[in-house]
Amino acid sequence: MSLESVRQFFSEHAPDISVIVTEASSATVALAAEAHGVEPDQIAKTICLRIGEDVVLVVTAGTKRLDNRKFKDRFGVKPRMLDAEAVVEATGHPVGGVCPFGLPSPLKVYCDLSLQDFEEVVPAAGATNAAVKIAPERMRSLVNGEWADLCQ
Repeated sequence: MSLESVRQFFSEHAPDISVIVTEASSATVALAAEAHGVEPDQIAKTICLRIGEDVVLVVTAGTKRLDNRKFKDRFGVKPRMLDAEAVVEATGHPVGGVCPFGLPSPLKVYCDLSLQDFEEVVPAAGATNAAVKIAPERMRSLVNGEWADLCQ
């Protein structure tokens, strides 16, 4: 269902963008980069976090890591990762396929500035072997995201 919700999202909001399904898994940054022929940092990984009672998504360049100090300065708390079951509950997507598209209910999305280094990024698309190729600003706009400096 997750892959279908992403396909539905793009058919409604950006019909010119196709979901790419590969034979190979793209569940990790390294596997996704190999499957799509891009550098690991072009993979737009989506991290599902809890800030107080709220669940948010942070989308960042593939090899970047959250900077706890930047995060705490921005939100007043340390980031808390959700476990796999909570990620599926919040996003409808399995770990390895998490993306800011086709969510069962709206979540606040923060796009790390690291994504702006690329003309095109490759976020997952609701399955461990699905992705899309998209300009970072278009992705941010489609998901009503906010640019943020959250990574090292």
